[in-house]
Amino acid sequence: MTEASGNHVEQRPYKRVLLKLSGEVLMGDTAFGVDVETINRLARELIDVQNSGIELALVIGGGNIFRGMSGTASGMDRASADYMGMLATVMNAIALQDAIERHGATVRVISALAIKEVAEPYIRRRAVRHLEKGRILIFAAGTGNPYFTTDTAASLRAMEIQAEAVLKGTKVDGVYTSDPAKNPDAKKYDTLTFTEALTNRLGVMDSTAMSLCRDNHMPIVVFDVTKPGQMLRAVSGESVGTLVQEG
Repeated sequence: MTEASGNHVEQRPYKRVLLKLSGEVLMGDTAFGVDVETINRLARELIDVQNSGIELALVIGGGNIFRGMSGTASGMDRASADYMGMLATVMNAIALQDAIERHGATVRVISALAIKEVAEPYIRRRAVRHLEKGRILIFAAGTGNPYFTTDTAASLRAMEIQAEAVLKGTKVDGVYTSDPAKNPDAKKYDTLTFTEALTNRLGVMDSTAMSLCRDNHMPIVVFDVTKPGQMLRAVSGESVGTLVQEG
């Protein structure tokens, strides 16, 4: 297994990326829902990325509103809980769309569930065309199927739009040997192979999403999206967070 080290590896700048955001990121310092200051900051940073010439798509989780697995743990049917989680991602997508538009950029919400009053249906060619026209895309409702996470949805959509990388924005500045909040001696990886991440259960993404990226040679960059400027640095190919790729 590769040891965690402080030696950064240079990455090339990307032309088209898919950014995966957890719903919890939208909460800021609040306990639930969407924090206005946080979502406005994210909107400004997303527009900075777009203005740099990078084609940008997003997948947002719904954990700040409802998490399917927690509903299942409370005795709900898994499929019903997952559909509720998908609807939570639609709510987050609409909130972020509103913030981006208020800051002057063009954005489209595309839903895997048919909700034509608030979002376009997912059609791959249409999605790619939006990117080519310089619009920010927000993919909502996961894959449209229960039993699949938004991590898997992010990996799947990245393949379909032919993105060059999946960027996972979290509240931690990369992947560590163990939970840094619980273990002060945890060390951060600058680079990882997919095999190392899967074998050691390092929590980069769920195993289905990781396997999909590995099998399709899609690198993953895990970085701290709560730090201003890190998003643009990550998509520009700077050594930010942890890069997961083939060995």
